[in-house]
Amino acid sequence: MDEYSGSMGSDADVAALASIVGEVEAAVVLLTAAQVAEVRALAAAGQLAARQAAGSPAVVRAHDMALRSVAAELGGVLRVTDRTVQSRIDEACDLVEHYPATLVAWETGRITRGHVRVITDAGSVLVDASPERRAEFEAAAIARCERDTPNRVRSEVEILAERFAERSFTDRHRDAAADRRVRVVPGAAGMSDLIATLPTVIADGILDRLTQQAQTIVDAREPGNAGSAFGADGTGDAASAGDSEPDRRRIDQVRADVFSDLLLSGAPALDPTASGDGQGSLGAIRAQVQVIVPALTLLGVDDGPADLVGRSPIDADTARCLAGNTHSWARVLTDPVEGTVLAVDRYRTPWPQRRFLRARDQHCRFPGCRRAAIRCEIDHTIDAAKGGPTALWNLAHLCQRHHSMKQFTRWKVRQLPGGVLEWTSPTGRIYREDAPAPPVAFTPASISTTAVDEPPPF
Repeated sequence: MDEYSGSMGSDADVAALASIVGEVEAAVVLLTAAQVAEVRALAAAGQLAARQAAGSPAVVRAHDMALRSVAAELGGVLRVTDRTVQSRIDEACDLVEHYPATLVAWETGRITRGHVRVITDAGSVLVDASPERRAEFEAAAIARCERDTPNRVRSEVEILAERFAERSFTDRHRDAAADRRVRVVPGAAGMSDLIATLPTVIADGILDRLTQQAQTIVDAREPGNAGSAFGADGTGDAASAGDSEPDRRRIDQVRADVFSDLLLSGAPALDPTASGDGQGSLGAIRAQVQVIVPALTLLGVDDGPADLVGRSPIDADTARCLAGNTHSWARVLTDPVEGTVLAVDRYRTPWPQRRFLRARDQHCRFPGCRRAAIRCEIDHTIDAAKGGPTALWNLAHLCQRHHSMKQFTRWKVRQLPGGVLEWTSPTGRIYREDAPAPPVAFTPASISTTAVDEPPPF
């Protein structure tokens, strides 16, 4: 037992946790069976309403009335409104009729309810696709979902669905962008939500720039007054040195204040890097956005979507604009079979290992976590203090939360060839974390692993 074992609980605690995990696992099996049975029953209710309306001269209206009646009956049993039940019937019918393989995969425990939601949500763009194309999409989506958590696979499944859609993502994005707007939703206690509906890459860039500016303000405070900066969830307390009383604003509050200052006056009211000669570096901070663009989309051969890492797909026009305006970019070479990263070419960067790891990992490598690599720390799998080398086979991205958990709890990890991480829980369960395959990447005509086997030093 290592130096931190005192804070991790006794062996008896581990045994108790193992028992609890087993109970939860058994309960999930029962719950899944009940949920699938409910879906099938609700779909049967929808089919009954359709049969009742069959032959009516006003089929659409008759079906709606029959469905309302059935939904009202079930609402009395479920103690929810008939509108809610009707919505659930529609979802159940869609799943049973259009995604039968997904339902079976859920029923047999190969995927979870969250995966089902990811597949059906992404599949909504296939409304005009043929049954054959929908089935092909469904099979590929299930195979992807079986290997990872719902939040991890969502963007990849969305991009997959776009490849099977009759109308391109770029065309639909142009229509959606025409509806961009800003609105205020009044709230309680004199507060309101200012909501901007914007292209995803713009919204993500705005949040990133606000975060960097807020962090600069926090970092400029005197050590004696500073609280913690970012926590694992992006929150934390910090203190200010500029006032007579320390400023204890949380990082979310600082972000909100910077946002208000930028919109109302064009510059943050507090710039701790400013001097008497003019503005400091705070206003010069620009957003960082990590985007993976397929070669054919970059060249304008097709309008397939690109991947905004950690978020969702973005349209081809935006991806090409970002690629054209950036001063640096990376070419990602992947294994044509496994899809894992083999090497990275990039211009104007002095950090060969960092750029490789960012391309390989994409996000935090703890099972289920999807925090983007640019928001994570590079961790030595075998601690540097214990002789672990700064080599690619011993490095991986971990967010602050999971980096700390690796260090201070009984969770253990070892790195296998190919960037595979094998995590062992306190109860001895093993979770394999494969290096993510980029949803889009360049593939070399011939494979060379020189860049991997002989990584240059920092």
